[in-house]
Amino acid sequence: MSDNSRSGFFFALSAYLIWGTLPLFWKLTENYDPVEVTAHRAFWSLPIAIIVCIALKRTGDIMPALRSPKKVATLFLSSCLVSFNWGVFIWAITVDRVLDTALAYYINPLITVLLGFVFLGDRFNRLQLAAILIAAAAVLMLTVVGGQFPWVSIALALTFGLYGLIRKTVDVGPTQGFLIEILLIFPIVAGFIGWKMMNGTSVFFESPEVSWLMILAGPATATPLILFSVGAKRLRLSTIGLMQFLVPTMIFLIGVFIFKEPMREVQLAAFAMIWFALVLYALSIMQSSKKERPSSALTEDGQ
Repeated sequence: MSDNSRSGFFFALSAYLIWGTLPLFWKLTENYDPVEVTAHRAFWSLPIAIIVCIALKRTGDIMPALRSPKKVATLFLSSCLVSFNWGVFIWAITVDRVLDTALAYYINPLITVLLGFVFLGDRFNRLQLAAILIAAAAVLMLTVVGGQFPWVSIALALTFGLYGLIRKTVDVGPTQGFLIEILLIFPIVAGFIGWKMMNGTSVFFESPEVSWLMILAGPATATPLILFSVGAKRLRLSTIGLMQFLVPTMIFLIGVFIFKEPMREVQLAAFAMIWFALVLYALSIMQSSKKERPSSALTEDGQ
């Protein structure tokens, strides 16, 4: 492994480790409105995104993007999708549905492949097709046998998959794109936070501890995204593809062993099917890795 690849690996690994442990942080917000927490998450991400873009000297394509109505509209849509994803994720953590979020990010790569087939004309190989069919069978089993459609998992996986699909259509770097997305929704989140403060329902000034918790939601969001964007540029796509399974695995272990969420037999069976599907998916990645060049731009994670 070259020095460049080695440093990229540690940048990406740091991002995944932060993402994997974020349920521990969001659990601290369980007594607060998840919509307000999500708003603070976006609000306090802005200064960090600005500082990082300036420090990395990646501000050159921000104004041209903002002058393009098509790019602005596209990035506003992606910002709405990722904001919804953030809100559902935080809500799920705070109402003891951590395992649903783990399932979401296990099936997300398969959703991404499916969306690529539908919207980009990508083709499945046999292993990918088998993986998608097995994952679909797992969802069907949860719905029919378990008696409940796994809407939280599907909503998280689908919104993040669509977010990645939309971001692929915009020729803006990941760090700059994140800054523009936050800028576009900033008036909305700032207005919402201001409204909550004016009518006395905001938790921000409830105590210094709560205020810092809301402020730290920004770094918790922006830091792993930035680490990932730096690491992804130095790694092969296949390496990133395999490393991404760290996050749902960590979330799954946190849900079972730290938060003690009960797991029904049907859930365990569904997870087993998804894990088998991901083995097939991983094999498909490894088969194609010999033809692959180092990645130049990848979609960020959105937990």
